[in-house]
Amino acid sequence: MKRLAASLPSRTRRAARRAAIDTPLDLNELAARFRDDCAPLILPGSRLGIAVSGGPDSLALLILAQWAFPGSIAAATVDHGLRAESAEEAAMVAGVCANRGIAHQTIPVSVSQDGNLSANARKERYRALGDWARREGIAAVATAHHADDLAETLLMRLNRGSGLKGLAAMRASRPMPMAADIGLVRPLLQWSRAELAAICDAEGLTPVIDPSNTDPRYDRARIRAAMAQANWLDPMRLAGSARHLRDAFDALEAVVDAEFSARVSLTADGETAAYNPQSQARAVRYRVLEKLFAQLGSAPRGGEIERLLGTLESGGVATLAGYRCAAHGPANAPEWRLTREGPRKSG
Repeated sequence: MKRLAASLPSRTRRAARRAAIDTPLDLNELAARFRDDCAPLILPGSRLGIAVSGGPDSLALLILAQWAFPGSIAAATVDHGLRAESAEEAAMVAGVCANRGIAHQTIPVSVSQDGNLSANARKERYRALGDWARREGIAAVATAHHADDLAETLLMRLNRGSGLKGLAAMRASRPMPMAADIGLVRPLLQWSRAELAAICDAEGLTPVIDPSNTDPRYDRARIRAAMAQANWLDPMRLAGSARHLRDAFDALEAVVDAEFSARVSLTADGETAAYNPQSQARAVRYRVLEKLFAQLGSAPRGGEIERLLGTLESGGVATLAGYRCAAHGPANAPEWRLTREGPRKSG
């Protein structure tokens, strides 16, 4: 039986996992752990799509998926064409898959250079993966987001002053953006970056290293470097906190949905809306306003929603996202009205 020389943790779900332990674990145990993580995310017996960039995380995901579901996976690499090395990196992944008997497809996409390049690339990546999965008859595609990603995101957003929604961990399963009929699953959210790198090392693979991961121009790269210098920070415990915050956010959303359904009205043309807040919890009122603007086709920043909430609670008037927002009625039974502003006159 093949055994990993690299040190890997047990299958227990402790919040803190050591990056290495003295007793090596075998292929069967790792595969069983991965199957356990996938069980609530995919249908039994279905094919699983694997998004593989060539980095250590996605290569480890590919290896684990093959061990856990032999003959039932297919892989895809999206080539954004944003770096000169991208075609070579996709070819490397294709070679790894060919050597392992895994069906693989490289999908080139064109990414708009206008606006947020990362967001544009992400949109085209998900669109391409959705189209590929649909053609292949694959219901769900797995990505390699892991516990260290949760920890880094939590610290980044704490540093930005994010609210509960921003601090909550990403979901293990959700509809894929740009392809809602395809599932997007993240079975590695309780695996560490060190574990995944160790799997690649044990398999003799040399992953692609994305230079943006260490580029100090990016928030995540700066957070990652700071965490590497702070030995007292435990990424697994931080990831656990992010999951607790996700549970809290989901509980809040149930209350918000009830408040929204009972206390918000808006016209079909989106010209006017009204909210009669009943909940005294500011977190609920904040989220109702945020959801209301989303339904009106806008996405104001959190700070803008916060300022508007304060103005309305004090009985004032403000303008946000093209709407005049005014408080009416007594303080103990207010009505907050949103009215679309007309075009400004010039001259």
